Amino acid sequence: MTNAIRHRYLRPSLVLLVLFTLVTGVAYPLLTTGLSALVFRSQAQGSLIFEAGKPVGSALIGQSFSRPDYFWGRPSATSDSAYNAMASSGSNLAVSNPALDKAVAERVAALRAANPQSAPQVPVDLVTSSASGLDPHISVEAANWQAQRVAAARKLTLDQVNKLIGENTSAPVLGFTGQPVVNVLQLNLALDALTSQK
Repeated sequence: MTNAIRHRYLRPSLVLLVLFTLVTGVAYPLLTTGLSALVFRSQAQGSLIFEAGKPVGSALIGQSFSRPDYFWGRPSATSDSAYNAMASSGSNLAVSNPALDKAVAERVAALRAANPQSAPQVPVDLVTSSASGLDPHISVEAANWQAQRVAAARKLTLDQVNKLIGENTSAPVLGFTGQPVVNVLQLNLALDALTSQK
């Protein structure tokens, strides 16, 4: 291949490389980031939840609650600490694995001991972790199952707590994909706001 032919193909190739690097590596990311910040401001900033002007968490990442006056979320299977977004993962235990049976049985026993007034059938999402280990939601059934414990610990009526559950329940997207869920952090913040008014 002569130098002229090499030069004929090399120059356009380098020009295209630089052009597409600028378009796909600089212009497109800046455009999509800018548009998302304008159109989906909250989501682009991590769906942060603020309390008294300070961020207390994200609507997309669960937190660990264990006090009796708070609703508890799903167990987290993240490796080094609960709800660690940098270590997102599930337990990867098959339903036939004895370790999963043992973990679920221990969680059921602990939940029944903490909620003796609730039905013996513990909602499944309170004893199994999600695939990400970061799920911020529980089912409405799981929230209702804990309502009596929380009401007693907060010295609230069951009707007050059930009203908060209803106010913090999100409907499925488009009304038919999935089931209604409750964001645990938002529900617990609503509980704090209600009891601070007393």
